[in-house]
Amino acid sequence: MTTASSLKERRTRPATREIADQAFSRAAGASLIAGNRVELLKDAAENYPAWLAAIAGAKHYIHFESYIIHEDDQGWLFADALIAKAKEGVRLRLLYDWMGGFGKSSRSFWNHLRENGVDVRCYNPPRWDSPMSWLSRDHRKTLTVDGRVGFVTGLCVGRMWVGDPERKLKPWRDTGVEVRGPAVADIEQAFAGVWALTGPPIPEEEIIRRELLAPEGDMNLRIVASVPATAGMLRLDQLIAALARNRLWLTDAYYAGTTLYVQALRAAAMDGVDVRLLVPNGTDIPILTPLSRAGYRPLLEAGVRIFEWNGTMLHAKTAVADGRWARVGSTNLNIASWFGNCEMDAVVEDERFAREMEEMYLQDLTNATEVVLDAKHRVRVPGAPRHPHAQRIGSRGSGGRAAAGALRVGNAVGAAFTRKRVLEPVEARLMLLGGALLLVLAVLFTYFPRLLVYPVVVIFVWFALALLSRGYKLHRIRDEPQSVKRDNAATVREEQVKKVQRR
Repeated sequence: MTTASSLKERRTRPATREIADQAFSRAAGASLIAGNRVELLKDAAENYPAWLAAIAGAKHYIHFESYIIHEDDQGWLFADALIAKAKEGVRLRLLYDWMGGFGKSSRSFWNHLRENGVDVRCYNPPRWDSPMSWLSRDHRKTLTVDGRVGFVTGLCVGRMWVGDPERKLKPWRDTGVEVRGPAVADIEQAFAGVWALTGPPIPEEEIIRRELLAPEGDMNLRIVASVPATAGMLRLDQLIAALARNRLWLTDAYYAGTTLYVQALRAAAMDGVDVRLLVPNGTDIPILTPLSRAGYRPLLEAGVRIFEWNGTMLHAKTAVADGRWARVGSTNLNIASWFGNCEMDAVVEDERFAREMEEMYLQDLTNATEVVLDAKHRVRVPGAPRHPHAQRIGSRGSGGRAAAGALRVGNAVGAAFTRKRVLEPVEARLMLLGGALLLVLAVLFTYFPRLLVYPVVVIFVWFALALLSRGYKLHRIRDEPQSVKRDNAATVREEQVKKVQRR
């Protein structure tokens, strides 16, 4: 028998869902897109063949955006595939990040691509007239072909993602999705936005619009294309943590949660939500593991369950909540991804896809060790394997990992000064090393003050020249004829409007 209260709940449910949809759209700056087909791709064994097949089938253009493309056998495999399509007349645009690619690929590698018809651009290389621009990185990993298919993923291109059987090193664990349908237009428009920041923009007529793409399925999703200083993904992550009622399962490669997000997870766990966090045990930067563990205790004390992956590097960035919402992409749960980088994530609202994500998560937990608090409330990982440096396969870290590590160190030092939380033993060692280093520096600067003065002078001169250069350019614009000023201003406004629309 249907009661009056149950009827009222059914009537209010659509309205509640509509309000939640509006909140998600505003938080992420991305609307819900219907009519898509999304396929979950696990590891390079599923991602790389799908990418190469899409590239091989290209007829008109390929847009490839990757934080890192290693100059190894996998990097050359993709380079050769792109060059082959360029020789067929397909328009190739390739975008990589300067810091991500530093030391991973040589100038001759990129020049070889350019000489063979691939339009290669580098995001945010160092510029003497913009001293702090290097803080912004393009951390996205996306591929679109002909407006027909798009990929949003956590994988870069390199042999570590496929493993090294001769050295008995398994592939890195990672996750991506293949998207078909109207949402592909949003992936392409996001690419066009970053492309325009690196040089002449893509002609407007070459950027496909969502309404021109036919439905390919029945899945709803958002393409969250974050840019520096917007924090759209952070707002969405916090909103999901606040709205989750039963389960919130997270996987992250370089977790370094801010106080705001830690509190959101703690509040959810204390309210009865099954909150789980899966992070790597072995990493390409070994020092980050103990620093990560230093931030576990506030989560564990609130009831959040934390697991460490026992295999080679866990590089995935995913989330699934309540069997109806899932996220796959490039955004790590740290301040560098949330505030400093260009990132992209596919946020899928589909129960079938979410169930598949949950099944994959439970499978991953069979190869993970749960982190616990002992009787003295110290963090322990009983039975966790030890990972030697050989786990690294030609990778030497990245700016995002360094930023995550710096944040963890900063949190530990801040806690030591403010006494707002109890420090872990690993942090005590960090305090001793930090204190000793500061004392050594104090002695050096006392006897050799020029060691401090000269770097400061160089920095001041650099910043001064950058400001003078900017001022001179603005002064030249001021002295231009009024008609030229109006034309230039109109052009700038048009470009700004276009960039906003694309985002």
